[in-house]
Amino acid sequence: MIVMTAISVSQWHPALRAAFWMAGALLSFSAMAVGGRELAAELTTFQILFFRSLIGLSVIGALALQQGGVNRLQTQRLPLHVARNLAHFGGQYGWFYGLAFIPLAEVFAIEFTVPLWTALLAAALLRERLTRVRMMAVALGVMGTLVILRPGVGIVHPAALAVLLAAFGYATAHTLTKKLVATEAPLTILFYMTLIQLPLGLFPALADWRLPSPGGWPWVIAVGVSALTAHYCMARALRLADASVVVPLDFLRLPLIALVGALFYGETVTWSLAIGSLLILAGIVINLRAERQ
Repeated sequence: MIVMTAISVSQWHPALRAAFWMAGALLSFSAMAVGGRELAAELTTFQILFFRSLIGLSVIGALALQQGGVNRLQTQRLPLHVARNLAHFGGQYGWFYGLAFIPLAEVFAIEFTVPLWTALLAAALLRERLTRVRMMAVALGVMGTLVILRPGVGIVHPAALAVLLAAFGYATAHTLTKKLVATEAPLTILFYMTLIQLPLGLFPALADWRLPSPGGWPWVIAVGVSALTAHYCMARALRLADASVVVPLDFLRLPLIALVGALFYGETVTWSLAIGSLLILAGIVINLRAERQ
């Protein structure tokens, strides 16, 4: 039955196949968020990140051995891998920390500022042009973030600021990834990501070490596996369709996670979150259309 399904999907129009893979990415991101929320009740953020890297390293290592062994993992750019993963680890920490304290939809909304910060960093580090449209997109992103956080109206939760810093960390990692992909295979980048981030999560976790409860282990596996499947599905979708098609589909993460938060955690979507999210998404859409033209 699985083979028949795979064959039927392969016969679809590329745009439909991209949508199919994006559905897998959306489900994976949502599963990772729910897993992180559930594990926050018994594990520290560093412990969650350690187990995530441990599972990822096991899977990536097995794939590397199957596809050519250790020779495929050699690199001449280890310092750049380290810099990228320090930024990515900081992003991961802020993201998982935020999941424990603020609504899931708010975490995802703030995370959507990543492309906007990436545009700024790419201009500074990669000498990419900061066009008028990109500046407009960044301005809309900043406005949307301010509407969500509402500084001066109420107390901004530290977790919301952590997610904002996480978005900047992700943007830094994406920018450095653009430098790495010129010489490094995706499998190599993923391998060093899990290898470098493993001790980054382990050593701080030892200060208050604990193992997951029997009921927590399925969530640990869900976080580790969904982190890999989310990026794999996204990559497959981008191979089948332009970013201008795939990225708008990624926006469905926001209403999907809002629904999950409402059904399982009783979370509500405030007007400030809705308006701020629309401003951020408007900036991304404007930038995408300009890039396509």
